Formats: sequence, C-alpha cells, structure tokens
Amino acid sequence: MSYQEQLTELATSNVETVLRLAQISLGSAERLFKINLDAAKQALEQSADSAKALSSVKDLQEAITLRNKLAEAATESATAYGRTVYEATSQVQAELSGLFEERVSGFNKTLVSALDKAAKSAPAGTDVAVAAVKSSVAATAAAVDSLTKAAKQVADFADASVKAATTATADAVKTATKKAATAN
Repeated sequence: MSYQEQLTELATSNVETVLRLAQISLGSAERLFKINLDAAKQALEQSADSAKALSSVKDLQEAITLRNKLAEAATESATAYGRTVYEATSQVQAELSGLFEERVSGFNKTLVSALDKAAKSAPAGTDVAVAAVKSSVAATAAAVDSLTKAAKQVADFADASVKAATTATADAVKTATKKAATAN
C-alpha cells in the first residue's frame, strides 16, 4: 500500500469516526430533549390535576391527605425523571466507550502493521528495536484494555448504586407519606 493510499485510508477512517461521534452526540441531545419535553408535559398535567384537587378540598384532614399524595407523586416523578436521564447518559457513555475502544484497537493494529513493514525494509540489527517497540505497543494496549475493563466495572457499580439509591429514596418517601397519613 502506497503512502498516499495510507493517508487516504487514515483520513477516511477519521472522517467516519467524527461522523459517528456527531451521530452519538446528536442522538443523545435528541433523547435528552425528548425526556425534558415529556417531563415538562407531565409536570404541567400534574399541576393542573393538583389545582383541581385542591379546589375541591373541604376540610383540613382532606387537605393533609391530598398534600401527602401530591408529595408522593412528585417524588415518584422526580425519581423516574432522574432514572431516565441517568439511563440515557449511561447509554451515551457506553456508545462513546465503544467508539474509543474501537479506535484504540484500530490504531494499535495499524501501528503494528507499519512496524512490520518498516522492519522488513530496515537494516540488519534493527529487529531488536522493532521488537521493543512492538512490546511497548502491546503493553500499552493491555494497559488500555485493563483501564477500560476497570472503567466498565466502576460504571456498573455506579449504575447499581444509583438504582439502589433511587429505589431506597422512593421507598422512604412512601413510608414517610404513609406514616404522616396515619398520624393525621
């Protein structure tokens, strides 16, 4: 493969990567916009329903009960919104990580291939230097792979922690609301 062909292949690969990055970014922005628009619509509907319910309250006990129901509904909505945003951002993070891994892997393969070609046309005795560079590339690739796996483990742990925390928060609010309702 000629030098010109290599440059063309590299430029094409970089353009494809930039386009994929743009698609991921635009897809993410679109998902977040839809999530926010849906949340705004839901908040408007809940506000209208709350106003109607408040206008029909006849006594203090009914007002307290309504307040507890509204607080629980608001907490559930906020928790669902947070969970949805978190899931969307986690999905984007996974897509970007996949793109990064793909590019690093491709770079390493290209570098090893270039080193092999250079070694064939290099003067005698340079095979030790080429082997050292290849070893360095392999070690770097292994380190990047280890870091990527560790980052995935951290992301999985964080995901599980966020899900557990949102569930615990929702349960705590429900319990507090029930206690407040029975106390009144």
